[in-house]
Amino acid sequence: MAAALENELEIENEDYYSLLNVRREASQEELKSSYRRLCMLYHPDKHRDPELKRQAEQLFNLVHRAYEVLSDPQSRAIYDIFGKKGLEVEGWEIVERKRTPAEIREEYERLQRERDERRLQQRTNPKGTISVGIDATDLFDHYEEDFEEMPGGGFPHIEINRMHISQSIEAPLTTTDTAVLSGSLTTHNGNGGGNINLCLRRVTSTRGWGELEFGAGDIRGPLFGMKVFRNVTARCFVTAQCGMQFSSRGVRPSASTMMARHLDQNTMGYLQWRWGSESAMTTSIVRDTKTSHFTLALQLGVPHSYLMMSYQYKFQDEDQTKVKGSVKTGFFGTVVEYGAERKISRHSVLSATVSIGVPQGVSLKIRLNRASQTYLFPIHLTDQILPSAVFYATVGPLVVYLAVQKLIITPYVRAQKEQELEKQRVDSASDIAKKKNEAESALVLMQESVRRIIEAEESKMGLIILNAWYGKFVTDNSQKQERAKVIDVTVPLQCLVKDSKLILTEASKAGLPGFYDPCVGEEKSLKLLYQFRGVLHQVLSGDTEALRIPKQCEYSKASEI
Repeated sequence: MAAALENELEIENEDYYSLLNVRREASQEELKSSYRRLCMLYHPDKHRDPELKRQAEQLFNLVHRAYEVLSDPQSRAIYDIFGKKGLEVEGWEIVERKRTPAEIREEYERLQRERDERRLQQRTNPKGTISVGIDATDLFDHYEEDFEEMPGGGFPHIEINRMHISQSIEAPLTTTDTAVLSGSLTTHNGNGGGNINLCLRRVTSTRGWGELEFGAGDIRGPLFGMKVFRNVTARCFVTAQCGMQFSSRGVRPSASTMMARHLDQNTMGYLQWRWGSESAMTTSIVRDTKTSHFTLALQLGVPHSYLMMSYQYKFQDEDQTKVKGSVKTGFFGTVVEYGAERKISRHSVLSATVSIGVPQGVSLKIRLNRASQTYLFPIHLTDQILPSAVFYATVGPLVVYLAVQKLIITPYVRAQKEQELEKQRVDSASDIAKKKNEAESALVLMQESVRRIIEAEESKMGLIILNAWYGKFVTDNSQKQERAKVIDVTVPLQCLVKDSKLILTEASKAGLPGFYDPCVGEEKSLKLLYQFRGVLHQVLSGDTEALRIPKQCEYSKASEI
């Protein structure tokens, strides 16, 4: 579920590209050609009536201002990044000049707080994980006679048998040195422990870095370790680390090294050797593309050796949905996993994974990533492979997610969107009224030019705009209670016809002369009925879609874009 109110049109800022009807990538020649044509249409000297002359002068000055900004490379760069506001400020302050001193001070304080929060987030880079293990085996593995005699009405017993909490923060000391402080707490079936670690990292060059780690815990005792990273070539890097764990049983040394290499643009190969309490040699190949992620790994070691293969398919949708599956087999048994991952908000990703293994049984893992925080809920369902457990683990999360989305999330987002739209309409009411008056004035100025264009096009059976509407069209039966919000734009579109050709760029059409936004914040379309060489055609295009009706094209039937 993507964010609902992103990239909305700012009413107070004219879209200079839309006003000149050019692409954002338009060259200087394209800008100059469009500017000259608009100047000929709206030049004040063409009108003798004082009121029309005044209106033409306003529109002419607006077109001139747009060309003045876009024809200057520096002003155009500022406008592309900051919009019209960026051209009206000096120094670092980006504040509307029409605001009162109190409003300016309040806006400055708000921006200062947001900047401080971003700086703190960037400097500390906090990361955290909360894992809550749930034992739900009583749902499927109970014995009927014992279950009926259980106190509490025979309800299954579900308990939290494991919890783990970890947190880390970074503290930059110099441009090359960083300190990382982390800690964790773990409890399992009434027994728990914790540890704290301090890591000092130094970037030695553009090709490598090294770090020292110091740790202490209430179970294993003090820890000392070292780690080194080095880019060997542009396509290959190596990491190596060693450590010593001090405990009542003596010193436990450990060491590991890993070499990675880019096999091609999307594929990485890894070779890792680990020595210590769980010695092993692991090799893996990881291929990551725009639509899929594939991993193949083989480990030989004591006590675990296994072969693992996983595949993940990425749907190309706005919610970044992913479906994944993996198979892992070794001396410990065989595990099959499958699941899905979906982006539910701008900063949150929710995933569910079903794990079926021998002798592990059936488990369901719920994972929620919120920015840099991770919340895990591993739910152990059975120690055996039962079809009922597999079914409920697969269908249950999907049904719950769809129900929550339909009954809670969707209505909430819709209500929030309506509130934002209503607030936006109220805030922009005066601007829309001004735009409407400007559009009506432009229509009056266009009448003579449109008459000449229609006469020229009729003489050569060219392009005649019969009817054109812009705004929100209601065609779905489920939206009959809504009222269409459209404006007639036949005249301004006919005014843009040149040599039997009408070209509209992908910019928002609300900025064109004679146009304005009839439904702020809502999706808009342009519906067009035109005649070309005696044949009627109908076109429907989105607000930001390019519309091109080229010269010498004949259509045998209505078409939609």
